[in-house]
Amino acid sequence: MKILPTIFCGCLSWLCLLAIPCSLSAVEKPNIVIILADDMGFGDVGHLNPDSRIPTPHLDRLAAEGVTFSDAHSASAVCTPTRYSLLTGRYSWRTPMKRGVLGGYSKPMIQPERSTIASMLKKAGYRTGAVGKWHLGMKMPLSKSDADTTQWQNDPGIDFAGVITDSPIHHGFDYYFGVSASLDMAPYVFIRNDRFTALPTEQQPAVKFPHFIRKGPRADDFVIDQVLDRLVEEAVGFINQQGPGKDPYFLYVPFTAPHKPTQPSKAFRGKTSLSEYGDFIAQVDDAVGQILTAIENNDRANDENTLVVFTSDNGSYMYRYDDDRADHTDNDSIQGYRAANHRANGPWRGTKADIYEAGHHVPFFLRWPGEITAGSTADQTICQVDLYATCAQVAGYALEDEEAEDSFSILEMARGADATRPAPVIHQSGSGMLAFRKGDWKLIAGNGSGGRQKPRGTADTKPFQLFNLKIDPQEKNNVASEQAEQVDKMTQELNALRDSKGSRATYRVSKSD
Repeated sequence: MKILPTIFCGCLSWLCLLAIPCSLSAVEKPNIVIILADDMGFGDVGHLNPDSRIPTPHLDRLAAEGVTFSDAHSASAVCTPTRYSLLTGRYSWRTPMKRGVLGGYSKPMIQPERSTIASMLKKAGYRTGAVGKWHLGMKMPLSKSDADTTQWQNDPGIDFAGVITDSPIHHGFDYYFGVSASLDMAPYVFIRNDRFTALPTEQQPAVKFPHFIRKGPRADDFVIDQVLDRLVEEAVGFINQQGPGKDPYFLYVPFTAPHKPTQPSKAFRGKTSLSEYGDFIAQVDDAVGQILTAIENNDRANDENTLVVFTSDNGSYMYRYDDDRADHTDNDSIQGYRAANHRANGPWRGTKADIYEAGHHVPFFLRWPGEITAGSTADQTICQVDLYATCAQVAGYALEDEEAEDSFSILEMARGADATRPAPVIHQSGSGMLAFRKGDWKLIAGNGSGGRQKPRGTADTKPFQLFNLKIDPQEKNNVASEQAEQVDKMTQELNALRDSKGSRATYRVSKSD
């Protein structure tokens, strides 16, 4: 069943990625579920890494029943900016926040007037829910008016009995349950809609890796190794509330795992031969399986008419050791694997936070029975910022010219169309270093990793780096000095796009085209 028509853009051999309003009833529109893992690497999924010893049967099944985007990227190599870009369809480096991440007490990053996937889908007739890690800031109730919320490491004085006046339900979600930031960041208290679910009863002490966690207030029911299970329970509950004859639903499920603290639940300890990290990946896979089962058991029609997306907010924090040093299998406190044991980020260079591929080249699967060919692969370069426009097309919603400025629908690519993204993709490292991907070429506007690998370098500091990913996917051979003209050309185009109002306006894909 083809739901949406497309139109051809005159000078491009490209299917315009703008949704055309249609007369479908609400029940005919597909449900949409986006599952976002936290720090899961490309090589952590068996389907993408045949040498992996971590069982991921549910993710492998999702790939087998849908399409795998083999060149998909998170908008950033760290948490907060990726989430902003995914939900708003706008690169986060266009905001005042140019580097790093927010914390558990941080002020809201999404402005009140900024549209999100959730608010857009509400206009299209969807019931919307979010379960999991928000990490985009909230306007917390403060117990004192002069509290300093810039120092997110410390409790600024939260009134845990008060009302949160800026939370996910103020950005288009009808329902929310989860945590304010990463699982290693206080406050360790669940949030439902606009209120904390309990009062903290103790001070959580700081713990070192692998159970890494910062000190802060914690409630009795907030048990670190049970948080993922609790989130899955809430997500399944949301799905079970839906059913035939009701409005279509959108569910956003940003997991807290396998991000630190690397602490799988009791049922998964010892499940793999790769110590706690491997066990945690197995638990994340099981969590995906529970959500897929809930979709199927809710009603068969929902399963057939539900678009499921799985991806990760950035690459894994696990380093790869290409020598025989001790690794995570020998000692849980070591944050890395020998390549012979596991390659969390697959073949890519670097690690989480880096501008190199390991930082942002992530798993990306779409399943929509009857619309997307099972077991197919798409090799076009895409970005998670594109999910906004994709959901809009699926829902029959026409984007406004200044909405989701950097987002392009990938739906036709998922259906097998021979098309390319109209605009190049821009990557961002943890320190704010940018890279510009155009065709096989990748220009890094900086002189290092921009993240954790040494040398870290500095953003916008020459000499820049240039790689041809078709012949050098592992970024071993920097050809910037040999390709000076290519570097200059791509630098100019990158700067023009940075200074523009958005990718869609710059590359002339808008509502009026």
